[in-house]
Amino acid sequence: FDPRHYLGTHCFGFPKTGPHRLRFLLESVRDLRDTLKKKGSTLVVRRGKPEDVVSDLIAQLGSVSAVAFHEEVREI
Repeated sequence: FDPRHYLGTHCFGFPKTGPHRLRFLLESVRDLRDTLKKKGSTLVVRRGKPEDVVSDLIAQLGSVSAVAFHEEVREI
């Protein structure tokens, strides 16, 4: 979870993620984690700036062969 997604928008200061959307996200992540556990896997969840968190995870894991990501589209 990137803390910047819970601040105001850059144009008008409206919250990017309100309480209802946050609840939905948390419930969705919890459900995904539970589903993966039933299949013998897991889900790594972290809070922080992705550019910091991902590099820390790579350092912890040691043998990472690929990283995939997407960038949020920002309207001007």
